[in-house]
Amino acid sequence: MDWLDKTSCEQGRAIMAGLVSPVDLTEAYLDAAEKHPDRDLIFARLTPDRARSEAIAAHDRAKSGLRSGLLDGVPISWKDNIDSRGVATEAGSALLKGRTPDRDAGLLENADLAGLICLGKTHMTELAFSGLGVNPITATPPNALDPALAPGGSSSGSAVSVALGLSSATIGSDTGGSIRLPAAWNGLVGFKPTPGAVPMRGVVPLCPRFDVAGPLARAVEDCAELFAAITGQPSADLTGAEPKRLRLMVLDGLPFEDARDAPVSAFEEAVEALARAGVSVTRAAPSCVAEALALSPTLFAPEAYGVWKAHIEDAPDAMYPPILTRFRAGKEVSAPDFVEAWQTLHRLRRDWADKVGPFDAVILPTAPILPPDRKALLADADFFAAENLLTLRNTRIGNLFGLPAITLPTERPACGIMAMGAAGQDRHLLRVARAIEIALSA
Repeated sequence: MDWLDKTSCEQGRAIMAGLVSPVDLTEAYLDAAEKHPDRDLIFARLTPDRARSEAIAAHDRAKSGLRSGLLDGVPISWKDNIDSRGVATEAGSALLKGRTPDRDAGLLENADLAGLICLGKTHMTELAFSGLGVNPITATPPNALDPALAPGGSSSGSAVSVALGLSSATIGSDTGGSIRLPAAWNGLVGFKPTPGAVPMRGVVPLCPRFDVAGPLARAVEDCAELFAAITGQPSADLTGAEPKRLRLMVLDGLPFEDARDAPVSAFEEAVEALARAGVSVTRAAPSCVAEALALSPTLFAPEAYGVWKAHIEDAPDAMYPPILTRFRAGKEVSAPDFVEAWQTLHRLRRDWADKVGPFDAVILPTAPILPPDRKALLADADFFAAENLLTLRNTRIGNLFGLPAITLPTERPACGIMAMGAAGQDRHLLRVARAIEIALSA
């Protein structure tokens, strides 16, 4: 049996049953990656020595009945802003060329303890500051559904590695949509936890107040188990998740403005499927959403520029101009305006929590557009900027309100449905997502 197209949890159960060895599984993934014509556009670097050593240890644990958990022996890839000892971690930027940490990031250490196998590091948007996934500085991975299209970012290579069967699952990061967008545009499930739920030591920062790492995979169950692995916490109980018990709110209004027909149609078809499965669906458009989104320029770019100013201004010519422009926009915001914006956002977060409290989750289209043509984005900086802002609009809502959020594929290619839960209720959202997954697959 070809195990490479199975979910991570299916692979874990097969290892447990003795149907496949972690060594054979790892070799199969390494071979697939090495032979893929776009290997160098997807992987920044493979780590075969580490992967083989970890696979042998996982094999021995399996033989001895000492497996660390369901995913012990399952090979995954890692975004190239997550430190791995002795291996370059450059965050898609020439500014960090040759940067080689001497210690794994905290979440990678946790994954090691859970027995996950590190296949290598994947390409990403430059310093994680774009949702399109286009990076002429290092590499732009091909969209798995159509190589001519943008893959989504910033966890671009992460998503593509899974969608093309070069990795069982992957760990990316999300500041404004960087897990959910590439997951949606490559037909995957992508889970952004609540900020603070995942240890971020050793993850190259963009906006530390918003940054969070999380999984991209083929199924909600995979994301739940991977979230448990990288946090060192118990996994969510998905047993008995049922659509008919759900109360969901469709976030009307702003998420649909200027949206293209395909993502909207895919979303509405998914909502109809949820209703047929017995889900209670309510529509609302709280005014706090538009107010929060209006704060974005005052919150994201100033923090990002504050983190990276010294590196950027030492070598600005090393950056892709549209990304450089996004960073430098941050220096136009005053400190009082930044502080005031955060005070306003805290108030809006309370308003949001009051309005959506009765619901299990809030749902909306993951992205209001389909992935644009890669060449068109590179040829026109204004088009790049406009498409990037629209691409990130819906996902950014969850980041602004500090929520966990997850995207699931719909029947239409590159169109996702996103569910946002209550801050800190990550495991409950994963259970809700499993119920949604069941309804959409019926």
